[in-house]
Amino acid sequence: MKQWIFNLSCAILLSSCGGGKYAVTEKIYKEKAKAFAEIYRETPVTGQLEKVIVPEKEWIASVNFGVRKPNYVVLHHTAQNSTEQTVRTFHNQKAGVSSHYVIGRNGKVIQMVNDLYRGHHAGVSRWGNDTDLNSSSIGIELDNNGTTDPWPDVQIDALISLLHCLKETYKIPQANFIGHMDVSPGRKIDPSRFPWKKLAEAGFGFWYDDNLETPPENFDPPLALRIIGYNITNIDAAVKAFKVHYIQDGSTTAVLNERELKILYAIFKKYL
Repeated sequence: MKQWIFNLSCAILLSSCGGGKYAVTEKIYKEKAKAFAEIYRETPVTGQLEKVIVPEKEWIASVNFGVRKPNYVVLHHTAQNSTEQTVRTFHNQKAGVSSHYVIGRNGKVIQMVNDLYRGHHAGVSRWGNDTDLNSSSIGIELDNNGTTDPWPDVQIDALISLLHCLKETYKIPQANFIGHMDVSPGRKIDPSRFPWKKLAEAGFGFWYDDNLETPPENFDPPLALRIIGYNITNIDAAVKAFKVHYIQDGSTTAVLNERELKILYAIFKKYL
């Protein structure tokens, strides 16, 4: 019963208005979802086994399978001026971008893509050995212009409420709540000036303690970044991405000072 109530509360929180103003885009969404459903129902699956060149082949259905299980949540800021502008962007088929959720400055949560579908929010990205975050993550866009906007408590509280639902529903590990800048170093800097500490205190992502420990002499910063998950192909970009997330002083250099090395060491230890 508790689980049913929890799922119902999530559904209420995540519900969004359909029809009316958005009748055209709702129709497109339903048609695409119907097309995917038809593909899932095919037995045998058209276009898969047929491509395999072997002397003999056969379809025998298993009873053990499931749908996509998101394992990450990637946070973004919209770099736009309103939720309405972002909704229009995600309705633009030429732009080809989307996110599962958009959260307004007033705390309104808008769902735009089913959790079980692959959204187009992460682009070229990598975290650890995962090179396709679109396929493994849920994307959340926060309405913020990315430069001067504050992060209202009502918006962050709504985000935390949504994250609790997602974490519980899909059993997403605490370490797997990350930012666009983390998975796309050198290409993205969002969400910038973001209250990651507040999220970490709620169980989403990690932050460091006030008492920082000096790293041992053999501490290897690039290796630490790689273990955390950063793509270190361009080490300068990885360092800058780390600083956008954890340092937040507006620095554009790829040099870590003594305190910043201590912060990197503190975060690194949480991933061991």
